[in-house]
Amino acid sequence: MKAGPPVEPNRISVSVVVATLEQQSSTQREKAYGEGRAVMRLLIIEDDRDAADYLAKAFREVGHVADLAADGEEGLAHALDGQYDVLIVDRMLPKLDGLSVIGTLRGKGIETPALILSALGQVDDRVKGLRAGGDDYLPKPYSFSELLARIEVLARRRGSREEMVYRVADLELDRLSHRVTRANQEIDLQPREFRLLEYLMKHAGQVVTRTMLLENVWDYHFDPQTNVIDVHISRLRSKIDKGFAQPLLHTVRGAGYMVREGK
Repeated sequence: MKAGPPVEPNRISVSVVVATLEQQSSTQREKAYGEGRAVMRLLIIEDDRDAADYLAKAFREVGHVADLAADGEEGLAHALDGQYDVLIVDRMLPKLDGLSVIGTLRGKGIETPALILSALGQVDDRVKGLRAGGDDYLPKPYSFSELLARIEVLARRRGSREEMVYRVADLELDRLSHRVTRANQEIDLQPREFRLLEYLMKHAGQVVTRTMLLENVWDYHFDPQTNVIDVHISRLRSKIDKGFAQPLLHTVRGAGYMVREGK
């Protein structure tokens, strides 16, 4: 019998990874994830498109923003330019392997936490990945719940060095409890409104463009040519500014939006 072509060690069948995700419905994933967690922006560097799409879908279902890169060079470019909470990096990638991606980032002083995914799961493989600059190493196949838990730990370590409560004047947003108050009055926001306000307050005093909002709040990498931003800004303004003497959410004509104290 003629032997088939050799199988690359990282070419684990996508059906195995997909199956672990499909075993959990979106409702189960949302319930397991729970409430009171900060929204994370994740970069998935994975050349297996099916596996990458399933991961992105699963992360988005529990409220996170997930960007995709199909090879090492593209992933490195995104990681250098984007502000991510955690990187999820396949080890064996075209153009530039995952360990080289992480090593290049570390050499440039970028310390974004990186979790390595790989079918190479021996002790020596894991040690090599960690010594290359990885913060965690998860062999394939894996369950999404374990991956999510590990990502949360990495983000929490980084987040411990970041501000978890945003304040502008008497407006306060708690990223962990998802509680928003103004002048000690609790404000009820829908999940998208919360993400919008969180992003605006993170960049308080700075102009936030429509493109920035589309990419970081709606996870769009194109302009859908709708008034979705205008509608949400209007609703948000009515909730955080109406009834207060000093407006905090401002429209910067021709540029974007800004949350700041004063006119």
